[in-house]
Amino acid sequence: MTDPRSRIPRTDHLLAAPAMVAAADRLGERRVRAAVVAAQEAARRGELAPEEVAGSVERQLAGASPASLRPVLNATGVVVHTNLGRAPLSGAAVAALVDAAGYTDVELDLGTGARSKRGVAARAALLAACPAAEEALVVNNGAAALVLATTALAAGREVVISRGELIEIGAGFRLPDLIASTGARLREVGTTNRTHARDYAEAIGPETGCVLKVHPSNFRVEGFTADVPLAELRTVCGDVPLVMDLGSGLLAADPALPGEPDAASALAAGADVVTASGDKLLGGPQAGILLGRAELVSRLAKHPLARAVRADKLVLAALEATVGGPEAPVLAYLHADPEDLRRRAERLAARVGGTVVPHDGRVG
Repeated sequence: MTDPRSRIPRTDHLLAAPAMVAAADRLGERRVRAAVVAAQEAARRGELAPEEVAGSVERQLAGASPASLRPVLNATGVVVHTNLGRAPLSGAAVAALVDAAGYTDVELDLGTGARSKRGVAARAALLAACPAAEEALVVNNGAAALVLATTALAAGREVVISRGELIEIGAGFRLPDLIASTGARLREVGTTNRTHARDYAEAIGPETGCVLKVHPSNFRVEGFTADVPLAELRTVCGDVPLVMDLGSGLLAADPALPGEPDAASALAAGADVVTASGDKLLGGPQAGILLGRAELVSRLAKHPLARAVRADKLVLAALEATVGGPEAPVLAYLHADPEDLRRRAERLAARVGGTVVPHDGRVG
C-alpha cells in the first residue's frame, strides 16, 4: 500500500505556484517557505490530507499582513491609549510617511546638491505652530528629549526638582532613574504634597545644572498642597536654565483641555526649554520635541547624544504633516460633540444588542 505521505507536494513545486509567488512578493519568501513547511509537516502527521496542503497554505497567507501588528478598534474610551499605539496618524501624516519611505531629500539641498540640515521642515512647522519658541529640535521620543536636555545641561551637576514630581511612568520607568542615567545628581526639594519657592531658592547654587519641572499627568495630589507656578519659579532660577517636561505635547492652550499645560504657555511663563512627546495630544508619530530659547536648544542639538537619539526621515515627515496639516484625529476625537458620540453609541448598541447608559466620563 502506498504511503499517503509520498503524495505531499514538494517544496519547490509549491513555491513555484502563482499564488505562492504573489504571496512571496508581498510577505517575503522566508515567511511563505515557513508556511509551506508547516503545512507539509501537518500532512506528515496526518492532520492534513496531501491534496489539501497547497490550499491550506494559500488560505493562511491570503489575509496575512507583512507585519505582526494588527489594526484594532479602540472602543475603550481612552483616546491616547499607550497599549494601542497612542495617537492614530492623520491621513496627511500617513501619506507623508509613505512618500518619505523611499529615497528622499532628508539631508540634501536639491537646488545646490550640497548637504543640508536634517529636519528643517519639521522644525519650521513646530516654530510656526508655537511662535513662543525661538528654536526647535526633534528626537526619537519624549524620554530621549528629557535625557538629552538633562545630559547637556547638568551632567556631573545637580538637577533641582520637587519631590512631588518624581514620577514613575509606564513599564516601571522612574524619573529619578532616568536622570541618574545621564550622570546628573538629583537635588530633591520640598515634600510630596507641598513645595515652595524658598525650597528651590535654598537648593540652587554653583552646582545646579538646571531646574526641572515635570507635569505629573497621570496622578493628582489633593488637599493640603502647594506648588510653585512657572512664572514664580522663573524668578527664583535667575540665570539657571528652567526645563519644563510637559509630556503630552500640547503646543497651545485648548479649551477642551483646561487643566492641561501647553508649550506656548510654559514658554511665556519663563521656561527656557520645554520637552514633550509627539504621539500624545499632538497627535503625531512617536517623537521627542524640544522647544525654547535658541541658545539652549542649539546647545542641545550640538551635544553628541543628539546624534544617538535623532529622529529618522519617517518621523520627521509624519511630524511635519501632523503639525502643519489638517486637525489630527486625536484632537478631532477630543473635540467631538457629546450628542454625536451618543448617537454613534446608540447605532453601535443597536447592532450588537447593547444598551447606552449615562456616565460621568469626561476629557482629561
